[in-house]
Amino acid sequence: MTVKTKVVEAVNGVKIPQLGFGVYKIKKKEEFETAISEAIRIGFRHFDTAKIYGNEKALGVAIEKSLIPRDQFFITSKVWNTDHGYKATKKAFEQTCKKLNVKYLDMYLIHFASPHYLETWKAMEELYMEGRIKVIGVANFEIKHLEKLMKHSKIPPMINQIETHPEFPQNELHDYLKNHRILHEAWGPLGQGNKALLEHPELKIIAHEHQKTVAQVILRWHLQRGIIIIPKSSNPKRIKENSEIFNFTLSSEEMGKINQLNTGRRYSINPTGYIVNPFYNKLMKIFIK
Repeated sequence: MTVKTKVVEAVNGVKIPQLGFGVYKIKKKEEFETAISEAIRIGFRHFDTAKIYGNEKALGVAIEKSLIPRDQFFITSKVWNTDHGYKATKKAFEQTCKKLNVKYLDMYLIHFASPHYLETWKAMEELYMEGRIKVIGVANFEIKHLEKLMKHSKIPPMINQIETHPEFPQNELHDYLKNHRILHEAWGPLGQGNKALLEHPELKIIAHEHQKTVAQVILRWHLQRGIIIIPKSSNPKRIKENSEIFNFTLSSEEMGKINQLNTGRRYSINPTGYIVNPFYNKLMKIFIK
């Protein structure tokens, strides 16, 4: 059984399931095992983790236990700020592969644009050319970071994973990515479960019209914008609901109403302001927890 999902193609032709499963903040062993096994049972094959999440090994074990061939999964991880630099990135990549018990990654991202990301990218370009990574990209990069990276790279980034939800649709960055053939991937696509967003009157009306939940409507809105999404949940019922977003379509009028919810409000940290902060990594460790 597999989730009925669409795929989007990276600039190099690699197909990426548009609906994935995020494992951010799922750390308790029993909770993690239940969530991942249920996601796999339902049909999720695209999983997004990171070194800083502390659950790469657990994800690798869950995937191995499924007895489903490795090539049927699309696995993403990320290099953390303290591992930036050419040699450090190569080492971090090997450690991640060891924890996940894989020989290659489908996607590897620079988690934040902290210092030395150009050297990090050089290492990732080499790993890509060696076939160890199928898609290389970044996360939490603003336009200025992307411009600098593209100016000093041989291979442009293929994807940018950024906070995106109806109240923070990233319109300017979204258009920039589209114009440069860089895929847009949303983390926190449901506003990290913000109650006010999930109970917004306009969204509830649209959800009622389609006999769907507000969360499903939001996820569908992302899909129709061409965005890759990695919703996270440890609740089996919600995991299933998150997969049932391909059997309805939002009208242009409904898309427009959701677009009008833009308030410019982030529900998480602003990556730009912390990149040059000497306490950046300390702050981020607290944030990740």
